[in-house]
Amino acid sequence: MKHSLNAQTIKDEWLSNIRGDVLAGITVALALIPEAIAFSIIAGVDPMVGLYASFCIAVVISIAGGRPGMISAATGSMALIMVILVRDFGLEYLLAATILTGIIQFALGLLKVGRFISFIPYSVVLGFVNSLAILIFLAQIPFIIGASLPVYAMTAATIGIIWFLPRFTRAVPAPLIAIIVMTAIAIGTGLSVLTVGDLGTITKALPLFHLPMVPLSIETLLIILPYSVTLVIVGLLESLLTASIIDEMTGTKSNKNREVKGQGIANFITGFFGGMAGCAMIGQSVINVTSGGRGRLSSMTAGLFLIFLIIVLGDLLAQIPMAALVGVMIMVAIGTFEWQSVKDIAKIPKSDAFIMLTTIAIVVYTHDLAKGVLTGVVLAALVMAWKMSVISVSGNIREDGVKIYAVKGQLFFGTMSAFIDLFDYTGDPDKIEIDFQNSHIWDQSAVEAIARVIDKYQQEKKSVYVTGLDVESQSTLDKGFS
Repeated sequence: MKHSLNAQTIKDEWLSNIRGDVLAGITVALALIPEAIAFSIIAGVDPMVGLYASFCIAVVISIAGGRPGMISAATGSMALIMVILVRDFGLEYLLAATILTGIIQFALGLLKVGRFISFIPYSVVLGFVNSLAILIFLAQIPFIIGASLPVYAMTAATIGIIWFLPRFTRAVPAPLIAIIVMTAIAIGTGLSVLTVGDLGTITKALPLFHLPMVPLSIETLLIILPYSVTLVIVGLLESLLTASIIDEMTGTKSNKNREVKGQGIANFITGFFGGMAGCAMIGQSVINVTSGGRGRLSSMTAGLFLIFLIIVLGDLLAQIPMAALVGVMIMVAIGTFEWQSVKDIAKIPKSDAFIMLTTIAIVVYTHDLAKGVLTGVVLAALVMAWKMSVISVSGNIREDGVKIYAVKGQLFFGTMSAFIDLFDYTGDPDKIEIDFQNSHIWDQSAVEAIARVIDKYQQEKKSVYVTGLDVESQSTLDKGFS
């Protein structure tokens, strides 16, 4: 039975969509190249560091990851963290930090931290998606501001092909067709436009196993640990949020804890092959899914075709016009942005709108995903705490003379003081009933609050009955009084 299940899993995840996965993977590989080079430049390292990282991570994550169809590689959010480390200590320390990042991520996967993604509110997820769409778009602006007319024409033509071609055929991904057509035009006409090769030198060589040349000491650990921890946080946030988005796009579920471990394995291996740390990429993942990629084969194809391009077709690869890739990424940005969230902004609670807009503003301003998402989560927690901290009672006297207090709201440490002050201890009749049918007792502070209310009434020689408790609240109260 187990063998059959494994065979079925392999078929579903690797072999159920071979044609779609291969074509989508080829498209993604082409889109990975300029970004991997650009991210290497951001981090202050040779372009091959980003390209090797994208190859290694894409291949490893296709096997070890928990979200089939999601693309992981070198990313800008991770590159920004590496700048100071590379500047102050050099590439070898970056490779060591990448290995340590992988070790920490794998350990967190064993601790099953993937489940904590459910604690990120939807308003923060919307902010994350929209801010990344904006960043993807803004990253294309330098390539087109002040550019020549042919650049604008090629960018517009690329967008046009991607927009209109799917209306006639989906046999081949539209972005792939657009890149091939624009490259053919650029080479055939000899147009003088910015190409992939202009961004950096592409070395036609496979990555080789390499032990980072750093001292094995506590001092080295103290240098790389702060960077590795930051890389872990950013990498897991971006990967898990992207996995959730791809889950929604494909109508399927992913194994978040396996994804955390997979990211760790991928970064650990990458560090030994001259690559920088990476994580899931929402832009390339969207390209993959919209191009028909669904299985693990799409990520594997992206990585293998990327290294094939580098080694075999390096000269041709260098001639791909950046205008074509800019057009592809602009369409990715448009497709990634949740336009419905703009239409709904007047309908949703003001607090949710504020959280979403704050998340967007911080991510776009700082280019730091972790700061934006963590701020959004903290704001959402504060809003929830504020809403939960409202508690009230309404008192009515029955025909038999018993006064019933109906409690509404959550009783916990945040509402303890307010709850105690809600009762008329001296003016109430001799018998009091406190009805918790519309409330819940959460913690020891709640038990203490009830005990103090009872004590105050007893000092007035009055009796109190607590009713309407659900099973969990009754258990909490019984334990507190035992």
